Amino acid sequence: MLKKLIFSTGAMSLLVPTLAFAADDKTPAQLAAAIDSVWVMLGAILVIFMQAGFALLEAGSTRMKNAGHVAGKTILTFGLCAIAFWAVGFGLAFGDGNAFVGTGGFFLDGTAEQTAASISVFAGSPIPISILFLFQLAFAGVSLAIAWGGFAERGKLPVYFIFGILFTVLIYPVVAHWVWGGGWLGALGMQDFAGSTVVHLQGATAALVATILLKPRIGKYNKDKTPNLIPGHNQVLSVLGVIILWIGWFGFNAGSTLSATGDGFFGYVALTTNLAAAAGAVAALVVSWMYFGKADIPSMLNGVLAALVAITAACAFVTPRDAIIIGAISGIITFFTAQWFEKMGVDDPIYAFSVHGIAGIWGTLSTGIFATPQLAESVGVGGAGLLYGGGFHQLGIQALGVFGAFLFVLVLSFIILGILKATIGLRVTEEEEIIGLDLSEHGTYGYPEQMKKAVQAGTTSA
Repeated sequence: MLKKLIFSTGAMSLLVPTLAFAADDKTPAQLAAAIDSVWVMLGAILVIFMQAGFALLEAGSTRMKNAGHVAGKTILTFGLCAIAFWAVGFGLAFGDGNAFVGTGGFFLDGTAEQTAASISVFAGSPIPISILFLFQLAFAGVSLAIAWGGFAERGKLPVYFIFGILFTVLIYPVVAHWVWGGGWLGALGMQDFAGSTVVHLQGATAALVATILLKPRIGKYNKDKTPNLIPGHNQVLSVLGVIILWIGWFGFNAGSTLSATGDGFFGYVALTTNLAAAAGAVAALVVSWMYFGKADIPSMLNGVLAALVAITAACAFVTPRDAIIIGAISGIITFFTAQWFEKMGVDDPIYAFSVHGIAGIWGTLSTGIFATPQLAESVGVGGAGLLYGGGFHQLGIQALGVFGAFLFVLVLSFIILGILKATIGLRVTEEEEIIGLDLSEHGTYGYPEQMKKAVQAGTTSA
């Protein structure tokens, strides 16, 4: 054990040189705590950096006239999320309370006294509560970023303020508490290692509600209800966004081990995560090629993300072989559900519900199928899946968790967004949508030179 700690200290000193100088004055336990703290902080940074991936992906997947707005609101909404989660959301999610919600730990002050008094789920951790907060904030920010996919190219800016705060304090932390904060789903043994349900399904469900209430973008559907393709303006930005998200996911999943010492389990989680993503990319590209007769790049990108979403729940519970199966199935089902939703009249510009919702459901259920008894015992959550001798017990718990989370977010999102629609309205005017949200909401275009040429040429769909 001491040799492992010395080796880990040397490696981490490349990132944090002061660790090397302080090593002589530390006990093995203190060294382990320092290394784990740096690892979780690095995980938080990687997950927060995923916001850059979302900004590039969404901007590239939408039209030029909305690119600045789509990218810029990422900063706004993460700022709102950070303040609201610090004040209320973190306490509701992880504070001591009951099986449904936390009731302490609000307005986090970062002290050990507050942690011991009201956040016992983290009270025994050697990692400072401030770092654990930043890590959990990053997850809440990702869930909110997913929700905004349903608003793309037609949502009013004030709605981002109001719904962003309410999602962070009334919706996200409740389900997080159920699974991770000592709530009823965690007590049942629900396996959601890094948030296929807690993070991705929640955000995707809110996005679905927004998509339904906002209705399709102008020009998306013909009078006979057949859909028109509204391509994004820059596939290169979308590809770069997905690469950033793929890298950030190592903080998402491997960082959720909350430890870089001991048996190095974070490396195993990174392995299953990467294999699933690779399988999702290949499977989605191949199936799009067979379906369209051409290899579709956006479908491949969605396949990567869907596989990452699915393996997020299962990464610590399944074998590498099964991770590949989970990832490949994710890429395939996401492709076909995206086509189905579009034909049904659901205009989801970045396919948020297919990528994060359907894949999140599949990923959460997959642990009930593929979880091995050895890994479930090692993690200390739930039991073996259907194919490894566990019968339908774990699968039933997973299905209950999916249904409970989906129903809760669906109902609250409909209530909140329904009230907003009836009062201030959710959608910009037709004129504002046609000229683009860059100009109508912010007074300038993200691409001023190019858009000036488009306007002069009489083109408004750029």
